[in-house]
Amino acid sequence: MGSTALLTVVLAGVLLWIPTIHADNHGAKNDEKHLCICENDKGTCKNETCRGGVCFYTWVQGREERGCFSESIREQCSGSFEGFFVHCCRGHKCNAFVTPPPNNSGEPTTTPPEPPRSELWIAVSLLLLLTTVSVCLVLFLRYRHATCRLRDPEDHDAAMVKVPSGDEPTYGEIFDEFCTSGSGTGLPYLVQRTMARQISLVACVGKGRYGEVWRGTWMGESVAVKIFSSRDEQSWFRETEIYNTVQLRHDNILGFIASDMTSKNSSTQLWLVTHFHELGSLYDFLQYSSLEPESCLKMCLSVACGLVHLHTEIVSSQEKPAIAHRDLKSRNILVKRNGQCCIADLGLAVIHSQSHDYLDVGNNPRVGTKRYMAPEVLDENIRVDVFESYKQTDIWALGLVFWEITRRTIVNGIAEEYRPPFFDLVPSDPSFEEMKKVVCVDQQRPSLHNRLHSHPILSAIVKIMKECWYQNPTARLTALRVKKTLSKLDLDSDYSIEKLKRDI
Repeated sequence: MGSTALLTVVLAGVLLWIPTIHADNHGAKNDEKHLCICENDKGTCKNETCRGGVCFYTWVQGREERGCFSESIREQCSGSFEGFFVHCCRGHKCNAFVTPPPNNSGEPTTTPPEPPRSELWIAVSLLLLLTTVSVCLVLFLRYRHATCRLRDPEDHDAAMVKVPSGDEPTYGEIFDEFCTSGSGTGLPYLVQRTMARQISLVACVGKGRYGEVWRGTWMGESVAVKIFSSRDEQSWFRETEIYNTVQLRHDNILGFIASDMTSKNSSTQLWLVTHFHELGSLYDFLQYSSLEPESCLKMCLSVACGLVHLHTEIVSSQEKPAIAHRDLKSRNILVKRNGQCCIADLGLAVIHSQSHDYLDVGNNPRVGTKRYMAPEVLDENIRVDVFESYKQTDIWALGLVFWEITRRTIVNGIAEEYRPPFFDLVPSDPSFEEMKKVVCVDQQRPSLHNRLHSHPILSAIVKIMKECWYQNPTARLTALRVKKTLSKLDLDSDYSIEKLKRDI
């Protein structure tokens, strides 16, 4: 064995023997005062530490040990050469981070590794957070672009669902198939997006200040597509919001199918897709049709039923807040094939929930149609923070709609030509001030033909009208009271007709 190797073995034995000496004298020396890191297999460590006059670290052929011994033998603790290194020090755990120098040359490394700085960790964490948020944002925008991109309404490449056949589209079966949530407001959001791409516009069936109404075809059935002008975006957004969040499935509320933002001829269009009623609005229907008293009652009752559903808050697992229409008029009421009506156009609606204590009036600056405005709206005394005030304005307008219907009802072989309310008192497009003078200052009301009092049904409806037109809003009937009164008339009418048939 060479001299170098022999010396290595001897020194290694000395260093391995040091802890034993320390163990024999542990607690017997007065100079043991430093707390040292202790890592060896001699059984001299307590909780990986020991106390002594000197702390040591050894490295022999790759094997490390740490410990302590008395000050009297520290001279034996020094030196390094190939395969061997030893280092002694004084101080609290001064041997904790000692490592042999590279290639056993130079001074040993005693500086503990620097722990990661908190500032660095914060910076790295923020960078990771920003990266994650950016990736999520990009994925979300790409998803939105894929589902909400402007589309050509002539595109028919989307998957289709079966539409029931029949004389009138039974859209309710489609809702039952898809609307498993029971919201009753229309097709689910993503299905709406799929459905809208399948619509073909056929013909324009109406125009107004809001835009146009088209008859379209969807899976071989007719649908109504209300195309809003860009200046009326708030109405489109409001109506979409209400239909998508509120339970509005009712026979006397226009059935909602979908809402979409689409493109045609390189221009953006705002669409509201609903059930199609070929008889058009009540305003259009009354231009060319006259009614029997029973049909008049049926129409008035159906409008009242629709308004009751809007005004009523439903507290259940599928809640419906109370809704005030704020723009009720014959142009916003559609006539169905069965002779009933349904209320449309919720772009100015006000939402109220007593159970959740909130009133949402929306952001639309429009306040309704001047000809149908109640006195408190015209003189600007309406209590805008009280929901009942908005319901009372609907009742005023309801009375005017009843007046339009009864005017076209045949009594004693006579039916007057259609005219809008206050046609004989204000011009065709009255100003706010003109309506205010007639309704608030002069307190005028639409004229009533004497023939209406000669029929029991129409006489009762005239009485309801007058109670809808009180100057004092709180004195007006509620929609529910109107409905109950008309329902009793309807039952009495059915009884009278059956009695007449029996007599014949």
